[in-house]
Amino acid sequence: MSERPRRIFLVGLPGSGKSVVAPLVAARLGWQALDTDALVEEATGLKVPEVFSRYGEGRFRDLESEALLRACRGGPAVVATGGGILLRAANRVAMFDSGLVVHLDARPETLLERLGRGGVDYRPLLRGPDPLARLKGLRAQRLGHYRLADCTVETDGLSPREVAEAVVRAWESFPLAAFAERGRVWRAAAEPAPEWPGAACVVRAASGSYPVFVEWGCLDRLGETMASLGLAGRAFVVSDETVFACHGERALAALGAAGFRPLWRTVPPGEATKSLDMAAALYGWLAEQRAERGEAVVALGGGMVTDLAGFVTATYARGLPLVHVPTSLLAMVDAAIGGKVAVNLPQAKNLVGAFYQPRAVVCDVATLTTLPPREMASGWAEAIKHALIADADLLALFEARAEALLALEPAAASEVIARSIAIKARVVSEDEREETGLRTVLNYGHTVGHALESATEYASYLHGEAVAVGMIAAAEIGRRIGVTPPALVERQRRLLERFGLPTRAPGVAVAAVQRAMALDKKVREGGLRWVLLEDVGRPVVRSDVPLTVVEEVLASVLGG
Repeated sequence: MSERPRRIFLVGLPGSGKSVVAPLVAARLGWQALDTDALVEEATGLKVPEVFSRYGEGRFRDLESEALLRACRGGPAVVATGGGILLRAANRVAMFDSGLVVHLDARPETLLERLGRGGVDYRPLLRGPDPLARLKGLRAQRLGHYRLADCTVETDGLSPREVAEAVVRAWESFPLAAFAERGRVWRAAAEPAPEWPGAACVVRAASGSYPVFVEWGCLDRLGETMASLGLAGRAFVVSDETVFACHGERALAALGAAGFRPLWRTVPPGEATKSLDMAAALYGWLAEQRAERGEAVVALGGGMVTDLAGFVTATYARGLPLVHVPTSLLAMVDAAIGGKVAVNLPQAKNLVGAFYQPRAVVCDVATLTTLPPREMASGWAEAIKHALIADADLLALFEARAEALLALEPAAASEVIARSIAIKARVVSEDEREETGLRTVLNYGHTVGHALESATEYASYLHGEAVAVGMIAAAEIGRRIGVTPPALVERQRRLLERFGLPTRAPGVAVAAVQRAMALDKKVREGGLRWVLLEDVGRPVVRSDVPLTVVEEVLASVLGG
């Protein structure tokens, strides 16, 4: 896109000033000003409160969506939208596909003061003895959606004209590259998911389909989400001690608010916990509680918890409902998606396991604010890998919005994480149990990466760090045998380094890595299968890489 979008959509709660600010911004830009509430009234001949009273909120939302589509089909415009318009995925698609989305925010007390008594009475959702409490409730419910906007203007203490100028500045300064490449998350779903409104994507595996929710703050709606899936009664929360201290209270409160009776069990953090002994302890806990097949287990934590709790859930009473709530970036984009669950044996990691798909995955991007920077970088490695193997637009988005992603800016981070998850969801949907070979492409960077982890006894490199080194090794192998363009090798290296990831592992013995590679599960008929890139989004699997090339590349990435 060589020019800026010709539409600006203003979103926010009642009283945020959308209807007042839209004409001011439109006049400044020489555009048309539209208001979805006004378009609904024009189409029905009724005021909004009358539509609510005669037909109900559901019908109003349908009319609102139709009005939005009309606004999207017209010429340049600034569109003031209804406060709940972002709640529907189709509306998000329409807005994010055709314009800049700006959230006008303010404290609930400010909103109430602006509305006055007449404004409150005009809005059906605010009527009642305590409109301030209703505003606070709406803000809590919708803030996760509002934070997906391209930018937010804090309007407390500003005049309408000052807010309008801030909106214009946001439109003028938003990076063109981000407009061109942002590839909106709501279009990136594996398939449309009308049965699960608000889902970022859906995994449609042979053994069953399930939604993946990716939002800022959605942990607070965990119980509501589970209830919408038909779950009820007790919920058995399994978490590690560190994660539970950070997020356990919110999870339990969300479950309780939706009518669940939560029980919880914490385990020590760390990979050593992922053992048959700990699985047996969890079996004992579930048995003591007389857990029944219809009662769900909630896996709240990183990859260790999703693996361990998932394995226990899959094998206790021949399977309980499972809901993953990943709280690390690596778990969100990798471990929680695809149904792989396992525990370790002394001989090897993940040696006892199963494929067991959850009922849902709930990714609250806000939980990542508690992660150490190194853990975040490790997760970004897997997300970047997904872009490299499947989505040129996403790779460009990583490059264009690196600063926002590193700062965990809510809209940018939610979009990129959901887009990355959607890539894995598509692959898993087509090759659930690694039977067709399609899922093999997810192993880009893992041949050397897994070997590096093993050779260093899982003590020196986090998984994503090892995969980053492995991706450079794969890129260099591809370059040397004429598969991968040299420019792509350097582009990959720059991006990984930008996200704080290693591209070399100096001091690790080449022979140790080679021994670990020889034991890799990806060895078939005596030869390693290498996932290489012909270009971004064009992975190939090669088993004919000369050993001399592998040795040369290992020497270059592992040498002192």
